[in-house]
Amino acid sequence: MRNKVTREELAQIILDEELLTNDATEIIEILKDTKVSKDLITKRESMTIGQRLADRITLFAGSWKFIIIFLLTLLGWIIFNQITGNHSFDPYPFILLNLVLSCVAAIQAPVILMSQNRQAERDRKTAENDFKVNLKSEILSEDIHDKLDKILLQQARLEKRLDTLEKGK
Repeated sequence: MRNKVTREELAQIILDEELLTNDATEIIEILKDTKVSKDLITKRESMTIGQRLADRITLFAGSWKFIIIFLLTLLGWIIFNQITGNHSFDPYPFILLNLVLSCVAAIQAPVILMSQNRQAERDRKTAENDFKVNLKSEILSEDIHDKLDKILLQQARLEKRLDTLEKGK
């Protein structure tokens, strides 16, 4: 069974402050005035040249265009060196080709990881923001529910008083 979290604890999570000592109404008013949603998209101006380059390389390296160009280049390399025979710059075991492929993999992997780490950080911030927005919505929903309960209670009291007054006549 879920333990009910107090509004003050939820407000603490949302506002990232120490536990608030204000009453629930004041917390709700603070939350109404506090914008939880933030601009989470990393602006291009705030990214370094290396970060922009890593994102571009990752975008290209993860495409079919790259795969097709890469395969065609490999096939061209192999076919050219097979046709030229002993006069080729990289004869059959293709040692130079293996070196080139190893270098491409050694450079491409960290660049892709850098881009993925930045994306993971953006996703984490988005999820954290979504969590805060959901908490704020829960607090506001609870407040509306409490106010509705108070209105219904007052209505029941008024009906009871009216009944008492009608019986007294």
